[in-house]
Amino acid sequence: MSDVLPFAAAARLPASGDNTAIAIRRLDAGTRVRLEDATEVVLPHTVLEGHRFAIRTLAAGDALLSWGMPFGTALRPIAPGEYVTNQSMLDALAIRRVEGAVFPATANFADRLEPFTLNEATFQPAPPVEPAASPRTFQGYRRPGGRGVGTRNVIVVLGTTSRTAAFARRLTARLQPLARVHPGLDGIVAIAHTEGGGPGEPNNVLEVLRALAGFMVHPNVAAVLAVDFGVEPITNARLREFMTQRGYALDAVPHAFLSLRHGLAAGLAEGERIVRDWLPAAAALRRTPEPISALRVALQCGGSDAFSGVSGNPLAAALVHEVIRHGGSGVMTETDEVIGGEAYLLRRVRDLATAKAVLGCIERFRERLRWHGITPESNPSAGNRFRGLYNIAIKSLGAVHKKDPRVRLDYVTEYAEPLGAPGFYFMNGPGNDLEGIAGQVGAGCNLFLFVTGNGSVTNFPFVPTLKVTTTTRRHQLLSREMDINAGRYLDGETMAALTDEYFTLLLDTAGGRRTQGEHAGHAQVSLWRNWRQTDTSQLATLRARTAPTGEPLPLAPGDDPLAAVFATTRLEVTTAPDGRHGTERVALILPTSLCATQIARLAAERLNNAALPGAPRSVAFLHTEGCGFGGETMYQLLQRTYRGYLTHPNVAAALLLEHGCEKVPNDIMRRQLEQAGIPLDRYGWASVQLDGGIDRAVERIAQWFAAAPGVAAPAATTQAGLEALALGLVTEGTLTAVAAEAFAWVTRRILQAGGSVLLPEGDPLLAQPAFTQRVLGSATPRATLAFGQPISRPGLHVVATETDHWVENVTGLAGCGAHAVLGLAGITAQPGHPLVPVIQFAQGQVTADVDGVLGGSGIADATAMLDRVIATLRGRVTAAATQGVEDFQLTRGLLGVST
Repeated sequence: MSDVLPFAAAARLPASGDNTAIAIRRLDAGTRVRLEDATEVVLPHTVLEGHRFAIRTLAAGDALLSWGMPFGTALRPIAPGEYVTNQSMLDALAIRRVEGAVFPATANFADRLEPFTLNEATFQPAPPVEPAASPRTFQGYRRPGGRGVGTRNVIVVLGTTSRTAAFARRLTARLQPLARVHPGLDGIVAIAHTEGGGPGEPNNVLEVLRALAGFMVHPNVAAVLAVDFGVEPITNARLREFMTQRGYALDAVPHAFLSLRHGLAAGLAEGERIVRDWLPAAAALRRTPEPISALRVALQCGGSDAFSGVSGNPLAAALVHEVIRHGGSGVMTETDEVIGGEAYLLRRVRDLATAKAVLGCIERFRERLRWHGITPESNPSAGNRFRGLYNIAIKSLGAVHKKDPRVRLDYVTEYAEPLGAPGFYFMNGPGNDLEGIAGQVGAGCNLFLFVTGNGSVTNFPFVPTLKVTTTTRRHQLLSREMDINAGRYLDGETMAALTDEYFTLLLDTAGGRRTQGEHAGHAQVSLWRNWRQTDTSQLATLRARTAPTGEPLPLAPGDDPLAAVFATTRLEVTTAPDGRHGTERVALILPTSLCATQIARLAAERLNNAALPGAPRSVAFLHTEGCGFGGETMYQLLQRTYRGYLTHPNVAAALLLEHGCEKVPNDIMRRQLEQAGIPLDRYGWASVQLDGGIDRAVERIAQWFAAAPGVAAPAATTQAGLEALALGLVTEGTLTAVAAEAFAWVTRRILQAGGSVLLPEGDPLLAQPAFTQRVLGSATPRATLAFGQPISRPGLHVVATETDHWVENVTGLAGCGAHAVLGLAGITAQPGHPLVPVIQFAQGQVTADVDGVLGGSGIADATAMLDRVIATLRGRVTAAATQGVEDFQLTRGLLGVST
């Protein structure tokens, strides 16, 4: 007979009345467990760590309970010891590679999201937290003008919109040597984000403006430089006016607004001059003893697991309870991740209006999701499910334990709205942790407690983050990334003892002790992303759209005035496995989520220093997607576009880097590639969390590329004409008929040579008769490829990008297989792309940072543009937009929305 595991060695109960228990280790089928009532059960199936099994007999229709609250309804009788599972969990497990596991064939419970009704008649206001008898202090930076107390001393380069995100990164990189020689400064950092850079007014304009305004006056900021082009929907002038009208203490922080009107080089020089002038005074600032009442601690979670609500969140909540006892503030958010946990969250509330305000936030969030055809149930990621969070109810029941039961909910605020009086706040915001974090920083939070079950390596550029792991095993695996081990509570230590110990760490961190994330030296930023729908009127039409077929549009009969000029043009090309030609050989590290992007960048820098023989250049993409979104269209878009880049003809070897808790992890991409008939041995795989942290993941990546056959030696090349070329076209603003004619002649030459031309569905060229009549004749343009869908047949392709954002359009075209993008810039030049060159011409109003200016003759301009494209692909010239100002961003499309 096998050994019997005592219950304490096998599982935990979140609450004493629960009828399901959480496995604290993998329990294989056949394991014998002695339950707390001394009953012995034999587990008929594998129960993974964090998953649940029944501890009592359940009849069909009974509620499954955790924390004393229902999360499911039994579909049939369930015996003690049975693994409890819904269908979505079985679907998630089918994708994963779980060696030796025995799972049931069918689900035994259905999801249950208990509706909550506030009983106003019995509501009782809660008293405030009892204050501490002996208030303590920490060492902070007292800022003038009521800005509060900083826990760090940082100079910020703020890209006001996505248009200047790449510039902010470039200028900050240039300034790093200055930061290193001023020890009184904690850094010079960039805030680069995705919002406000499209041609139209975004729906999230208030959220963006509040966040940016809060960043500028944040107490951790010694000085701030805001950068724009002056033509975006959200400009420096608009931001300054917003701050002035709402009373932000802008005059109390050294600041400057810089508009890039004279080109990149001039902007970099001017930005450096401004920051240099601030350095002596900023570096001379010193910490002073400050009351804990100046601490505003943000509570966040990411990479959550079944123990988040058992160990991690309760410990973080207890630490914030101590902060509030000393007169400080705590802020939790993630509106959709309290749905199902309202009863717990609202047990202690300041007054009835505050309780009703929370419920109002939830209803408005539900409505925004309905506009996009989804519900809160779409929130849990693939990583969440794999770690035992079966549905939004059980995720929320754990998430709301970031509020200590002794703490009163005092205030409800909007995203990035400035904090007022001390106390415990609920901020309306998305479950996407990076987007929520930006709102909390904008509100004034100066320290983060970030709870993570799987080991998220999240950091914000100028606010320190203490990362709390939920289990000792995970903490040990990621010891160089994590700060606080809440798993010690599961191991038998008391919550009170852990709170005392880690409260000292919290104060030391506020006083300057560097977190593990700060030692690692990476950070991410994402604002609450714009949502496209504002009601349900378009939902049925959008859902009924048919997928593009991949068949190119026919080219209208007509002249080809460039035929003789380019008849003998030859390019040196390689041949990809699918037969397409490549114009360059690149090693690609493809991060599957935002939190993996900075680690991908570090790995690419290491590869570039190593100089791979068969790939002179290594590339990583920085983007904000992969987590915290809803909608099936986004899943499809990400999987399709990742595949498009993995099979891009210029990619000599590629590795997928997951964070480990995203919605499209490596296991899902393995399945996608297998279903497409693409051999998996072409690709490498790495995981920040599962490989043991940043350094180990970077080392794994380096080792894989060192042995990857695609880059072990230079590839054989051959000569080909324009039939080998796939060229993307993208234009912005109002283009003249002559410019449209020039693009038409370029298009006809490539297509008649047998190549491909791709352009976004909403591009202004398709509204210009000078282009459409020469290229399509009387035919109506229609989408032939989806965003990121690889070209299967050469020809003229219109890509259904569902966006009017330049960077997102270019990202989609390159994902389809474009070797280069030929663009027409508007008033300002646009960023380049990290994988393919973006060659930009102007109609005359732009002279800086472009590759050429059109002269006003259609054929001559077409010749100049195609000449420049060919010279760039031959390596004879470099596109102006690749001089360190590059960007990459996946679109959310029309139905993607933050969750």
